Amino acid sequence: MNSAGILADAFERIHETVHAAVEGLSPDDLNARLDEDANSIAWLVWHLTRIQDDHVADAAGTEQVWFSEDWASRFELPFAKGSTGYGHTSAQVASVQVASADLLLGYYDAVHEQTLAFVRGLDDQALDRVVDESWSPPVTLGVRLVSVVSDDLQHAGQAAFVRGSLERG
Repeated sequence: MNSAGILADAFERIHETVHAAVEGLSPDDLNARLDEDANSIAWLVWHLTRIQDDHVADAAGTEQVWFSEDWASRFELPFAKGSTGYGHTSAQVASVQVASADLLLGYYDAVHEQTLAFVRGLDDQALDRVVDESWSPPVTLGVRLVSVVSDDLQHAGQAAFVRGSLERG
């Protein structure tokens, strides 16, 4: 297996975890918070998808799916359309209210497909390309993609935990 295959496999695993955490949930369950400062499944999946969309689109030199397919309008969130959830306060987390699992998974799946199309076309040399010089050392494409995988897996696991907690309660 080459690097592109490993990355595609990692993103496929995230896909499985996200779907297992979201499918079949009601809006009440998607938007539920285990306490007043906890993240909801809706916020966790929206955020991991926004980060993936933002970072992969930037690295690929493409427009974010959030904008190109007008998901920003479909979600009707009360903050700047470019928001990714990074640094959100508890009140901002609470304001991410998703109307359905289909909406959340529709956006996630669209980003997932764009991500797979990009990573499957990479070769090992492409992963050495610097994509962000604002860090020391500068961030390469390989490091950026591993960072996205790590962040996505953490948040998908958190969403699965919240679902399990809701189902037990």
